[in-house]
Amino acid sequence: MEHSKPVSTPVEEKFKLLREDKGRTVNPTYYKSLIGSLRYLTATRPDIVFGVGLLSRFMEEPCTNHLQVAKRILRYIKGTLNDGIYYENTNEVNLVGYTDSDWAGDIETRKSTSGFVFHLGSGAISWSSKKQPVVALSTAEAEYIAAASCATQAVWLRRILEELNEKQSTPTTIFCDNKSAIALCKNLVFHGRSKHIDIRVHKIRELVNEKEVVIEYCPTEEQVADIFTKPLKTELFYKLKKMLGMINSASLI
Repeated sequence: MEHSKPVSTPVEEKFKLLREDKGRTVNPTYYKSLIGSLRYLTATRPDIVFGVGLLSRFMEEPCTNHLQVAKRILRYIKGTLNDGIYYENTNEVNLVGYTDSDWAGDIETRKSTSGFVFHLGSGAISWSSKKQPVVALSTAEAEYIAAASCATQAVWLRRILEELNEKQSTPTTIFCDNKSAIALCKNLVFHGRSKHIDIRVHKIRELVNEKEVVIEYCPTEEQVADIFTKPLKTELFYKLKKMLGMINSASLI
């Protein structure tokens, strides 16, 4: 990879991978080692979280197509070695979250991908991209499941901040771009659209009622968590990357 050319995004827009993709099988040990190293890097590089999470689904029998995507991520990293999250010197300690999902994004299982991110001040401090454990029957259901996961993370972060003497005085705002999912979060009555959903997911209604979190609407183009759910076009990817608080260190000089 020393002489490879950098690319602008970790994964091509609308790119899909299959478990039994065309291509020769590659050395599983080498593939696992590479993905393991990339997963370690996701602790400080939220911009590669979706791509690495996608590749982690093919650990058992990786093919050349899977390895090719992994090498693309390396090429992206090569061109962004000096990128990182910049935390401004500020007294702002207000925790804010964003949640999103890509409905039925896995073309084999038709399961959705949940993504969330939390900001504290100028930069992101916690993020996740994970395939949902069940098949959602609608976009609203997929977003509702993602919001529930985000809300439980919010409670955990609020407890940590409280231990650090930065107790949140107001409910943590979580932004979602699906109004139907927001309605499900706020409605304590079970009906046809929600009665089949796993009871654990409904925990978010309790958290909203107890004023631990509040779910608010945001336009799709301002939904930062979108970067954790699917491959994006270059312009949108860099817009959301900037909203994560990521910049090139050269710009600080």
